[in-house]
Amino acid sequence: MASFSPKSYVKNAGFKSLMDIQHKSIDAFQKHTDIQLFSKTGSGKTLAFLLSILSKLDANKKEVQAIILAPSRELCIQINDVFRSLKPNYKSTVCYGGHSMQEEKSSLSVAPAVVIGTPGRLADHIDRNNLHLQHCSFLVIDEFDKCLEFGFNDDMSYITRQLLALEYKMLVSATKMEAIPDYIELKNPFIIDNLKEDDEVDIQEHLVNYQGSLIEGLEDLLNSFKHERAIVFCNYREVAQDVSSQLKEKGITSAYYHGGLDQDERERALIKFRHGSVTLLICTDLGSRGLDIPEINHVIHYQYPNSEEAFIHRKGRTARMSTSGNSYLFVGEKTQLPLYVKRPSSEINIMPSADGAVKPEWETLYLSGGKKDKINKIDVVGFLSKKGNLGRGELGVVTVLDRTSYAAVKSTKVQQVLSKIKNEKIKGKKLKIEVAM
Repeated sequence: MASFSPKSYVKNAGFKSLMDIQHKSIDAFQKHTDIQLFSKTGSGKTLAFLLSILSKLDANKKEVQAIILAPSRELCIQINDVFRSLKPNYKSTVCYGGHSMQEEKSSLSVAPAVVIGTPGRLADHIDRNNLHLQHCSFLVIDEFDKCLEFGFNDDMSYITRQLLALEYKMLVSATKMEAIPDYIELKNPFIIDNLKEDDEVDIQEHLVNYQGSLIEGLEDLLNSFKHERAIVFCNYREVAQDVSSQLKEKGITSAYYHGGLDQDERERALIKFRHGSVTLLICTDLGSRGLDIPEINHVIHYQYPNSEEAFIHRKGRTARMSTSGNSYLFVGEKTQLPLYVKRPSSEINIMPSADGAVKPEWETLYLSGGKKDKINKIDVVGFLSKKGNLGRGELGVVTVLDRTSYAAVKSTKVQQVLSKIKNEKIKGKKLKIEVAM
């Protein structure tokens, strides 16, 4: 394995060099078989374990060599996207609930080197004889603490019993656990503790004094952010949707995100947030970990969680990858700080904005075709640029999924684009194209 060089992979993914956590992970697997990696979201941990896997893969083997378990469909998709961005000469497949079982079965029929999925879905594929792991030598469980919290213990136990040739194990978690289930069979694990480094990020905490109702205080604070991205955390699904609805009445555009939404709704909310057609995401703790979203300038605690650990994960959505960020704590007549929060030295007395709500600079267009229709990003960019007559800087982020695609277009150009492409085709296909709702 001395010949393994991660530099080309890192370059393919658009990074200049390895981070310390990635060096540690790759080096650890040259000397140890069992690793525990403690690190928060946004610290580079996904690349750390993917590069570690690549250092062990054998191009001559035609079986599944590595399996990665993650607690949510969004995290599985993110891991697979990062793996493919490295442009390795290895096939990967992602499996999760809500995805087409038949498509996954077809993808698994020619064994991929790496399989990424939620424990429940992969256990289902094993039961259906679609997935064979008897030659798999590498197991990673990302957000292991969350996998247990979400009730995947039995599924993970079942999956590990299929791993007859298992050599390497890595448990990745944002919290240190007192006990590891026996079925994992960790043998003197080597510990990579990145939490201390994670705690050194630059998060400025602000106490927000507001007058009137809490929603009015939130409105005034959000209007001061202009076009900067922000996340508002609530404790309950109903509250997240209600806050989004109330802000909409005040002219503030947002998307809400929680576990009660179906896959398409959650996916679309995150896409619009990444594209910049909404710069405000209102969510429950589901949004505090494991999401592939852009750098967040501001985290707002509209409601406080029950534990300090959850609070830390929430504000950890900002100041990722060595940048700085802001965390806002509301105090007022009916809102007090929880006991676990130290009162910030910075206090803000917010005032109503004379300018009112700022509209997003971008709008997201929906296209009813994707990878399965042989459509890629270059096709979408070329079509909208030429047929839609978009100039430089008027077309933003483009996302192509299996059956759908999304493109960010400057808000001022949306109607022009829709008018010009009304009767046009992409690669000979007439697609439904409209503003993503």
